[in-house]
Amino acid sequence: MTDQGISLVLDGQRLHLPYDQFPWFRAVPRELIGRVVRPTPGHLYWPELDIDLSLESIERPNAAPLCAR
Repeated sequence: MTDQGISLVLDGQRLHLPYDQFPWFRAVPRELIGRVVRPTPGHLYWPELDIDLSLESIERPNAAPLCAR
């Protein structure tokens, strides 16, 4: 976690989720960020937060914006 977003390491690759594109994580305690499951190879799910994200939306956030402007 930084002031700008959160980082995850998945399959040896570091993924960065900036708060401006993934605002749901901004006020989440660090211990909840780490409680992520991978229900399918292309998805991550935070059950306690009810956040479900595809890896594509994380790797290419501008291709499919998750927030309306």
